[in-house]
Amino acid sequence: MLVPVLVLAQEGQAQAQGNLNTITSVSVRGGTVEIVGTKKPNFTTFTMTDPPRLVIDISEAVFSGVKEDLPVGNGTITGVRTASYGSDESAIARVLIGYEREVETDIQATGNSLVVNVVGGGGAAVAARPAAPAGTGTGTATTPGGTAEQAAVAAQADQKQQERAAAEATAAAQADQKQQERAAAQAAAEAQAAAEAQRQAQARAEADRKAQEESARLAAQQAEQQRLQQDRAAKEAAAAAEKQRREDEARAAAEEKKRQQAEAQVAAAASAEEKKRLAAEEKARREAAAQAAAEEKKRLAAESRARQQDEARAASEERKRQQEEARQSRLAQAETPRRAPEQGDGAGVSSRRKTMMLVGFKQEPTASRVFVRTNEPVRYTVTEGNKQVVLELENTGISESNNTRSLDTSFFDTAVASVDADAGPSRTVRVAIKLKEQVSYQTRQDGNEVSIEFQRPARR
Repeated sequence: MLVPVLVLAQEGQAQAQGNLNTITSVSVRGGTVEIVGTKKPNFTTFTMTDPPRLVIDISEAVFSGVKEDLPVGNGTITGVRTASYGSDESAIARVLIGYEREVETDIQATGNSLVVNVVGGGGAAVAARPAAPAGTGTGTATTPGGTAEQAAVAAQADQKQQERAAAEATAAAQADQKQQERAAAQAAAEAQAAAEAQRQAQARAEADRKAQEESARLAAQQAEQQRLQQDRAAKEAAAAAEKQRREDEARAAAEEKKRQQAEAQVAAAASAEEKKRLAAEEKARREAAAQAAAEEKKRLAAESRARQQDEARAASEERKRQQEEARQSRLAQAETPRRAPEQGDGAGVSSRRKTMMLVGFKQEPTASRVFVRTNEPVRYTVTEGNKQVVLELENTGISESNNTRSLDTSFFDTAVASVDADAGPSRTVRVAIKLKEQVSYQTRQDGNEVSIEFQRPARR
């Protein structure tokens, strides 16, 4: 009987693991980092400074066979670190990319891959031409008083030297290409070995499953035989019990008939005095019930009056509290600074439906910046409330549901507490920026990006 329970437990664990996005590869090529998993990634990003870093959190994901620390040092990327948080459906796979300097990045999700590129092609390798040895030139040198043959010999020597340098550069490039081909072949062999190991594991799992199913079938067959035997025994016991019940009912009926005859004789022999006593007791009971009902009515009336008085006092206190809250609200609104709504000039903005591609947050040395990228320039409006600034993009929709995930920035030393993007009314996108405290800000639009820069709050 333990075999089905173990099978269900193993299948539950496998199903929980299968619902997660398994990150199997994090690779670096020049200024590009590629993250490959088993499902389409659901992620959020934010940047850090001193030193410059980009943090990518992939929700409902775990790592498999990925190193925790991947040093790079290629002039653009210093290294990549990975870490896991939570478990089951709350699991988060974090990838932290370190950069040599402040860079702009472009993040694209393609299928099950997430590709992070440095904008402008930073980190690409450059092959330098070998320098000529000291004391040599690229032209034909002539010595005063020299002959034409000497000049030809010198030119031929210079040409041979250049050919040797070109051959060395070609050999170095071929060696680098062969090394890359060997690395690719090795990676393919490792992938094939991993696939073969997975196939063998699946075959073993299938064999175990069939063995468990056969064990479960035999156990079910034995249980069915036992159930049939128990059913036959239960039917025989029920038949015997039914026969005994009928006999007991016949005896009980005879005894009940005798008892009723005896009671009828006793009732017929009851005296008139007993009837009078019963009548007096009934009268006294009715009088006591009437008196108790009158007292209960008085008690309920008193309780109703007390409850109405309590409700009147509570209503009066509630009106006073609401009046005080309204007064405090008016005072807070009078003290809160207000800015007139800002609008983009809309120059060069088409009437086509726009799409919001990305919502991001970045820390600057003296400020923090919330930016929104679209597929083309948009018209926008910025309004300010109590510890809140709202950016509304006109004639715009949201392409990915991932862009509606809330950005929690409360743990940074910045005035911004959180950023939430949602579809607004009348075909708009509403980006609500909640603030820890009211600070000044500036709005700017550069091409397809609208950004709001908030001053860093004064330290206390």
